[in-house]
Amino acid sequence: MASEIRSVFHPDVKNYEQVNRDAMRLLTKPGPGYVALFGLALAMVAMAAVAFGYEVVYGLGYAGLTNPVGWGTFITTFVFWVGIGHAGTLISAILFLFRAPWRQSIYRLAEAMTVFAVLTAALFPIIHIGRPWFFYWLLPLPSERAIWPNFRSPLLWDVFAVTTYLTVSSVFFFIGLIPDIAAARDSTTVPWRKKAYTILSLGWRGSDREWKSFTRAYLFLAALATPLVLSVHSVVSWDFAVSVVPGWHTTIFAPYFVAGAILSGIAMVATIAIPVRKIFRLEAYLTDLHFDRMAKMLLLTSLIVGFAYSMEYFMAWYSGELFERDVFWDRVFGQYWWAGWSMISFNALVPQLLWFPKIRKNLRVFFIITIFVNIGMWYERFVIIVPSLAHSYEPWKFLNYHMSYTEAGILLGSFGWFFMWFLLYLRFLPTLSIAEIKEILPPPMRNAHHGDEHGQAVSGGRVAEALPTGYVTE
Repeated sequence: MASEIRSVFHPDVKNYEQVNRDAMRLLTKPGPGYVALFGLALAMVAMAAVAFGYEVVYGLGYAGLTNPVGWGTFITTFVFWVGIGHAGTLISAILFLFRAPWRQSIYRLAEAMTVFAVLTAALFPIIHIGRPWFFYWLLPLPSERAIWPNFRSPLLWDVFAVTTYLTVSSVFFFIGLIPDIAAARDSTTVPWRKKAYTILSLGWRGSDREWKSFTRAYLFLAALATPLVLSVHSVVSWDFAVSVVPGWHTTIFAPYFVAGAILSGIAMVATIAIPVRKIFRLEAYLTDLHFDRMAKMLLLTSLIVGFAYSMEYFMAWYSGELFERDVFWDRVFGQYWWAGWSMISFNALVPQLLWFPKIRKNLRVFFIITIFVNIGMWYERFVIIVPSLAHSYEPWKFLNYHMSYTEAGILLGSFGWFFMWFLLYLRFLPTLSIAEIKEILPPPMRNAHHGDEHGQAVSGGRVAEALPTGYVTE
């Protein structure tokens, strides 16, 4: 047990009191750097609000959406953000079911990222319809004229996918937070924080009955959330696969989209975790082991995505279908070669550097690789959507699509919206999973004869080892 603990956490993490102290330290008054980042995020959100107002006033044509490219940057970014959220479910739910001991420090960041990414993705169907006051037409409810929405419309499928994923992910995230919010409630001296944490902790006191209910509920939600990794992005992929547009009508899209979503999600988790580790001095909890495991997962999913790319191009050639060949030729040697090669290079080639242990353990290089993967995954969705619509069947409808300033402003603003919520989370809710970290630390035990300075039992010169049965907040 001791060797496992030393491999997951830094040796400086020795007792429960230290875990509490380090976790509560993140909830203190923010510094100037945090305020500057939060101000930048708000500025990006304001820029997106101005761009969206311009779109509403002047129409979707001024946003760059024309015939035949009716799905442009907005749907590209929608699929991108839905994919970002998948790593949260993978790291939190699936690794929990497999009892991976290294997930304890990283999964809370992944869960929060999932919720905020889906909240960001949910904005884009509303933005895309152009008239947001009619957004309720997307809901599976009859209108005032008793007319139901078109259940064969991909937009309605997206509503089901996003709302289901958001609901399950939010409940899963909140349930896991309850014991740690109770710890924050017991340690804070700020009146408004104490009142808020008292409400959010739902009266948690750490009794055996509460722990029994908590562990059962968490296991049930983990099992319920796991199929969402496959189902939600498969539904999003069917937005494209059920059509007859060249480059879309293929059965590979469901596993292809799921693998790509996991790749982009893991890359975003690492992109967030590396600066958080440095800024908040969490090196003892986010160790090199955690990033090494994430790098290996990133490498594995990159290989799967690279294989999917090769199969796409092979089937386009092997099918002998003229229009299919033209679209894929256009992606690598035509008008959109820059996007196609960016997708292939950033997603399939750059991650191959992670075969080398020295690169996996160099967090600066790993951080740069994750940035490239994030960019490449956005380009992947762009390459799937835009060239197929801009280069379909009739040559007179071929169009060289360019992103408008309105779309660019909303795209950048979506990142501001995401990081605004994430920065708020870092300062108001526990970032470290206090309860689960303590589960794999030696519990505080006092020997009848003598104890060490941390109140742990000492027998034969060694610290006694056992799994804790409860949760200590002091």
